[in-house]
This record gives sequence, C-alpha cells and structure tokens, in this order.
Amino acid sequence: MRYYLIVGEASGDLHASHLMASLKREDAQAEFRFFGGDMMSAVGGERVKHYKDLAYMGFVPVLLHLPTIFRNMSWCKKDITRWKPDVVILVDYPGFNLSIAKYVHQHTQIPVYYYISPKIWAWKEWRIKSIKQYVDELFSILPFEVPFFEQKHHYPIHYVGNPTADEVRKFKGNYHETFKQFVQRNTLEDKLVIALLAGSRKQEIKDNLPDMIKAVDDQHEYQLVLAGAPSIDDAYYAKFIEGTRVKIVHNDTYALLSHATAALVTSGTATLETALFNVPQVVCYETPLPMLIRFAFNHIIKVKYISLVNLIADKEIVKELMADKFQVSLIKDEITKLLPGNPCRQIMLDEYQDVHRALGDFVAPDNAARKMVQLLKKT
Repeated sequence: MRYYLIVGEASGDLHASHLMASLKREDAQAEFRFFGGDMMSAVGGERVKHYKDLAYMGFVPVLLHLPTIFRNMSWCKKDITRWKPDVVILVDYPGFNLSIAKYVHQHTQIPVYYYISPKIWAWKEWRIKSIKQYVDELFSILPFEVPFFEQKHHYPIHYVGNPTADEVRKFKGNYHETFKQFVQRNTLEDKLVIALLAGSRKQEIKDNLPDMIKAVDDQHEYQLVLAGAPSIDDAYYAKFIEGTRVKIVHNDTYALLSHATAALVTSGTATLETALFNVPQVVCYETPLPMLIRFAFNHIIKVKYISLVNLIADKEIVKELMADKFQVSLIKDEITKLLPGNPCRQIMLDEYQDVHRALGDFVAPDNAARKMVQLLKKT
C-alpha cells in the first residue's frame, strides 16, 4: 500500500520514522511519500519537502512566512491528489495538518489517519469539530486522551501505547553500566547525583537553570549534573554554570537518569522520562508575567497540570512549581523532601507505579502500524 505522511517538526520526524519502520514490517509492499525529515528519509521512500520548510513557531514568524506556508499547503494538497495514496497519515502539527485533512476529506476518497493526536485537551478544544469531520481514525499515545475524546466528545480513538515508555524500556534492557563506570566516563565525583534537566531550548535554560542551581547548591553531599541538550553548545551553558559545582553530561540523559537520586525537571517529555526511570522529581517552570499565567491556567487553560506524569495519573504525584510558584525557596523545600530518608520520596516512587500501569507495555509504533494495516485492508 501507499502511505503519505506529513510531519512539521523534529519530534514528528522521530515518531513517524519509527511508525514507517513498523509499517514496513506489517506491509512488505509499503511505499512512502512524505513531508518529513532526515530520520524518515533513512527509513525509505520519497521526501518531497523537509519539515523545516513548515516549522514556523510563534505569531510573528508565522505571520512573516504566511505566503510560504500557504504555498506549501497548496502544493501538498495537489501532491496527495496526484500520488493517490491508500492513506494519508498526519503526525501532530495540527495547524497545518487539519487543513490538509479537510481538503483530503472533501476532495478525495482517501482515508485520513492521525498519529499522535493534537493536544486539544490543553487548549483549542474547538478543533474537535474538525477532527470529527475530517479524520477517519485517531491514534493516541497518551492514555488520558481516551476518556477525553470518547466520553467527553463521543469520538472513538485508538490508544496504541507511548513511544517514550518504549524508548526507556529498550534503554533499560541494553544499559549495564555501573555507577562507578558512569562517573568515571563522565569525569564526575563519587557522590550521589541530583540531575538538572533544564530544557532543550535556550529560552527555557535561561529562565530555569539559574534558580534550579541556587535551590540545590547547598546540598554538598550530592553532585549536581546537568543534562546537556544536543542543540546547545558549552559556551551557552557556561554563562550559567561558571563558578558553580555543576557538571554537564552531554547527549546521555537516560544514563544520567539511570544513576540520579533526584531531579529538577522542566515540563515536557522529560518529566515522564524521569518518572519512568523512577527518579523522584520537582517540576520547575519559570514564566513571564507569572500572575497572568496563573490566572490563565486557572480560568482559560483546560488542564489541571503541566507535567505528563500528573496528567497521566490524573492526580498530583510530582510538585509543579510554575509561574508564581517558581521560587528558589519552594524548589529547595520540595527537592529536600525527595532525598533519601524522607517519607515523601517513597510515596512518589510508589505513585509512579500508577503511571507505569496507565501507559501499559505496548510498543506504540508496532501497535499503531498493525491497527492501521488491519483497518486499511477492511476498506
């Protein structure tokens, strides 16, 4: 069968490449054509546009590049019509992809599948109307999305498992380095580790890292180890860690979490990864205009939590110190509660098991590919 995939960012490229590999195992005749990236190209097929031609984030960049965005959108619609795939598979990136879904639904008989459903539960819930009208099958990687879509909006979806849980399981199965070997390899001290996961973007690091360091700098029986993001060079980190006790481990976050005693983590996938490695954590996220953000969170944004750990568990397992609660004193208090010898530590570790159970042990791309091929064979 012929599969046309569309992604708009690096994470989509990663998830789509794994899905494509799984589809090839399920369908020996699989042909791929896609808007995507280098990882998808490595699997095979024809890349017609790189996702970097689509990936404009923020109001001003989008506004400045509207002609390019509309040109790419028009070209994509025509290319789908010309190639006549058996299915169009959209991966996240709802602003662009829902427009494509509408066109395909209205002008062709090609089914539209959505892998990694748009996060409309956080905001822009009105997009459910477009999903119901233009998406034939929705594939979710977050278990709490099932009741959101099925019970609240009466739209059936497929929970296929979580790719992050897959990646952590694979890593754990293949990683056998001892703590001594880890610290020697990274020129660290022979002390227990407090890990700092300050984000992957410069703005996140600038906003979060200085206060994260201040909150734990007096924990002298521990060493402070920063997870270096692939896209950030040492010179940028040096602005924040020179004169401190912080060491950096580059591109090795999973190994760091394997040996960490506790962690300070910005929101995002890193909170889930930290929980899957059973590392007690405090979520720290500084925002501009903190009181305004708190008001928006209480009255406009549709979710109770910002961390995937709490969202999946539907309760506060990890403390979230964001906006007006992002204070050095509060971060210090909360991380101290999670160090060995404190009862809060074991409570969090026990509650992490709820997250493990909710995620299940599905291999997400394999499960999604199997369901997709089964559905397509029925049409």
